[in-house]
Amino acid sequence: MKSYFPCGYCVVLLLCDVWATYPPSGLDLQHITSQSYAQSRTLARPPHRTLNPAKTDSQCRSRPLDLVFIIDSSRSVRPGEFEKVKIFLADMVDTLDVGPDATRVAVVNYASTVKIEFLLKDHLNKPDMKQAITRIEPLAAGTMTGLAIKTAMNDAFTEQSGARPRSRKISKVAIIVTDGRPQDQVEDVSAAARASGIEIYAVGVDRADMRSLQLMASIPLDDHVFYVETYGVIEKLTSKFRETLCGVDPCAMGHDCDHICVNSNASYYCKCRNGYILNTDKKTCSMKQVKAAVVEDPCKCEARLVFQKQTQNAIQQLTAKHILII
Repeated sequence: MKSYFPCGYCVVLLLCDVWATYPPSGLDLQHITSQSYAQSRTLARPPHRTLNPAKTDSQCRSRPLDLVFIIDSSRSVRPGEFEKVKIFLADMVDTLDVGPDATRVAVVNYASTVKIEFLLKDHLNKPDMKQAITRIEPLAAGTMTGLAIKTAMNDAFTEQSGARPRSRKISKVAIIVTDGRPQDQVEDVSAAARASGIEIYAVGVDRADMRSLQLMASIPLDDHVFYVETYGVIEKLTSKFRETLCGVDPCAMGHDCDHICVNSNASYYCKCRNGYILNTDKKTCSMKQVKAAVVEDPCKCEARLVFQKQTQNAIQQLTAKHILII
């Protein structure tokens, strides 16, 4: 007689897992189906990675940013998946040029409540920042994405929290990572955040609601909305953000400076070599005009020598005329 025990045992395990995630009071067949489908897609997983705070590997020189990650740690994000998010954050930190005068990073963690894990002013080097990322724990429960955005705007992007003054013209960027549908309103608060000068990127995972991602993100949406099927492949977005956030070298791309090109944020300005000054066109250089120094002759020696030479010349001219007359 053919045994079906192995198959039945797997089904029992799967139902237990689903039951633990969705208790009887909140049983939803559609959620169970989608959850099971999501699990089936993670069977062929990439090699396991762990977060190593000591390892740093800057892939490029990014333009200075005030960057806030807003990460979803609601109940739908399993512990192993949340670890993937933390590895993604660490990879992003490695990509950036982190420092007091370069990029500063903060992390806002949210579920039913919102917690600022660390502020822009708290960690100004990569090892400390990545160590802080390892200590982040999921909050579980709901998905208050709108509240998280509001908290980031009002508390994380302030000068008191380490954001640079508006006069410094440092870009303010928020990257939201979520796998669900917000349980509060995101449209108005996202619009307010964008109006305050915050550029928003929305990353959706698995069952994330695409319409909500579009309402949160800056325009053009094609450049600010991303989607991945599972947390297992979220690390692949690092290269995409590297292209977006890493600064290019404007001077290397070509410039019209007469002498020296100097990179400045995403732009450049011109300088001149020693002995030259920058013209009003801010591009070409002209040699400095050196004024002749006037040296005083206190004893009037030079004046006397000149008078003597003039006298001698006059005498010679008179002598020559006298000889001609004779």
